[in-house]
Amino acid sequence: MNVSIVGTGYVGLVSGVCLAAKGHHVTCYDINNKVVDSLNNGICQIYESGLQALLTSVLKDDRFTAKLISDTTFFASDIIIIAVGTPSDNGKIDLSYVKQVSESIGKYIKSNKNFVSVVVKSTVVPGTTDTVVRGIIEENSGKTLGQFGIGMNPEFLREGNAIQDFMEPDRIVLGHDDPKTLKQLQQLYEPWNCDKIAVNTRTAEMIKYANNSLLATQISAVNELANIVASIGDIDIMDVMDAVHMDKRWSPILPNKTRIHPEILTYLIPGCGFGGSCFPKDVQALQSLAHEVGVKPRILDAVLKVNEKQSYQIIELLKKSLLDLKNKNILLLGTSFKPGTDDVRESVSLKIIEYLLINKAKIFVHDPVAIKNTKIIFSSHKNLKFLKTWTEALSSVDAIVVATKWPEYKQLSSLNYQDILAGKIILDARRFYSPTDYPKSIYLTIGRSVNN
Repeated sequence: MNVSIVGTGYVGLVSGVCLAAKGHHVTCYDINNKVVDSLNNGICQIYESGLQALLTSVLKDDRFTAKLISDTTFFASDIIIIAVGTPSDNGKIDLSYVKQVSESIGKYIKSNKNFVSVVVKSTVVPGTTDTVVRGIIEENSGKTLGQFGIGMNPEFLREGNAIQDFMEPDRIVLGHDDPKTLKQLQQLYEPWNCDKIAVNTRTAEMIKYANNSLLATQISAVNELANIVASIGDIDIMDVMDAVHMDKRWSPILPNKTRIHPEILTYLIPGCGFGGSCFPKDVQALQSLAHEVGVKPRILDAVLKVNEKQSYQIIELLKKSLLDLKNKNILLLGTSFKPGTDDVRESVSLKIIEYLLINKAKIFVHDPVAIKNTKIIFSSHKNLKFLKTWTEALSSVDAIVVATKWPEYKQLSSLNYQDILAGKIILDARRFYSPTDYPKSIYLTIGRSVNN
């Protein structure tokens, strides 16, 4: 199929490259000429494992190209996918980019004789595709639904695992408000052998929000339990959760008596809170929508409140051990919101840095790929130093906070560093290590009292 994708950000580019890899002819559109030129030269503007190699491959096979979008853009396609950003604006999603693109598409459809399906892949609240997007297209095209198609195809891409998630999905949601668009979507995803769920666009939109809100709820729930446990004393929340995980409803027992340990359990491990481009924004957007439709979202309110305060647990743990953070040397390992990406949007690490700066600590910061994006946010702070190698500051710091589970930080627990770390605080914000990994250090973590 001929596929046009408007937007070359995380969702648009990953989707475009993967669809091209499956044999479709994909054109990605962007408003930035530098981004377009870079992509056509095989250079990704975002970091994602495997994306660079796949882009090179589809460019070589002539199945992918990038173009500059304008009011006269000609979408010579069977499907036009909207994959522009929907940033948060005081908890509500900002539809400015979606509206602009819908207007351009409407003008194209006005002069286009062929049937085209417009499919929203951007994350938008239920009722957006069939009202806002459809309305703008109809107004600018002079045509009605049936003369063009409307669909909604939510993404479930985990940053750091996006290529695998797109190429090997657990399900694909085919949101549609007309039968022709359903057929178009079925053809688009014909190369994929997985469960395909055909629903209307509102249901498709809600599936994404329900999915992320439930995962975020699990994270906040276990973090609240961890905070209670730490205050009680003489309990480690992981001892509790290890037993909870063994409930057969979480970890089913097979006939041969072995267990399945599903990935969902990774959302039931305590830490310093969730971040990134999806969870905070999506929960806030659903919370805002609930108020608009007259529902008080008590659970969503609680999820966000717990998460907002969770990063401060790190500061409290440091204060209990160091008493005063002023002029204390703190090494922060990891600024991306999770390993495998350079994305620092809503990263808990940034909140920790802000708290440390307020307390006048001296901070050393390292991340394998996200330092550039971190520097943009913290461009001029005399108490903040960015490191090229994380080991260079080990001997001079009072405490080390491991905030992102990058694989290379696992080396910190090796015997090579035990003498250097003797007497220092190791604050494991992500449950990356075991207390026994640091016999000569002061090991601190979420959900474990300081005196354990």
